[in-house]
Amino acid sequence: MSDQQDSTNKTPAQLQKEAEKKAKQAAKLAKFQEKQKRIDEQKAVAKPKESKKKDEKVKPVTEYTANTKPGEKKNITCELPTAYSPKYVESAWYEFWEKEGLFKPEYNHDLSKPNPKGTFTIAIPPPNVTGTLHLGHALATSVEDTVSRYHRMKGKTVLFNPGCDHAGIATQVVVEKKLMREQNKSRHDVGREGFVEEVWKWKKEKGHVIYDQLRKMGAAVDWDRAVFTMDPKITRAVTEAFVLLHERGVIYRSTRLVNWSCMLRSAISDIEVDKKEITGRTLLPVPGYDEKVEFGVLVSFAYPIDGSDGEESERVIVATTRIETMLGDVAIAVHPEDDRYHHLIGKVRCLNL
Repeated sequence: MSDQQDSTNKTPAQLQKEAEKKAKQAAKLAKFQEKQKRIDEQKAVAKPKESKKKDEKVKPVTEYTANTKPGEKKNITCELPTAYSPKYVESAWYEFWEKEGLFKPEYNHDLSKPNPKGTFTIAIPPPNVTGTLHLGHALATSVEDTVSRYHRMKGKTVLFNPGCDHAGIATQVVVEKKLMREQNKSRHDVGREGFVEEVWKWKKEKGHVIYDQLRKMGAAVDWDRAVFTMDPKITRAVTEAFVLLHERGVIYRSTRLVNWSCMLRSAISDIEVDKKEITGRTLLPVPGYDEKVEFGVLVSFAYPIDGSDGEESERVIVATTRIETMLGDVAIAVHPEDDRYHHLIGKVRCLNL
């Protein structure tokens, strides 16, 4: 109604102008729809465009190809790399340094005479022969190598001593698994001497790899002084150190609670123990057992007192989470001020099996 009233109030010129405006809008909309239709048709028939990847040029790694015999000074008359190449730079030098004895404390120094500039000695913390070196070894060796080279540049007599460690229990476990896997034998089957021989074989295999890794890192160590912690001179030194410490009373033998491994049949250090908190009955896998073992259950059982037979026989109730230890119990301790047990002190209890 209002539109009709507005149109009647407008002049013919205004009405014509509005009609032309609406016609232009309709034509513009039709043109847009036609254009959109053509685009949709083109997309329907067009093939998907293949993405053009830029040709990635892989820069070749320049390697050292000159004929330099191991131990001889590096021949650098060959073509130099256009960019820094670690393989080119590091190649052949270490063998030359080692042959020339540059890392020996005797180099340019007479060890029979004191060096007025001083001496510096550092022993590389011997890596375990249970495997190969990792990033942590690389970090530590780099720091130690830097320090030893610094003191050598200061004119001191320097010894950076390499070696590797038999790692005790850790290596024993690895070698035992290897024996079982390859020969289906345990360490008890091969005997002590045979097992020690297997450990030496493992050391020669893994120790060689470890030493090659140290050479790759350029460690300035004296390889003629490399040691293994099972070498006779090292074991003698360890034995002598323990004897001296025992004689001085610094170390002693005593009865203490230990971490006993039923699988290894040996006492092990705290660092070898995986601690696990449990809040109740829990089944856990234990080496040497086919099925999981129950832990976290408090069991109460009664020890009968010897000489108190009959229906009113006296008993002492004990609660424990390790009931199997009852076979090794030799005594029961009670609180001296607990009146319930005063009359039992000094009596004998029976192991009720």
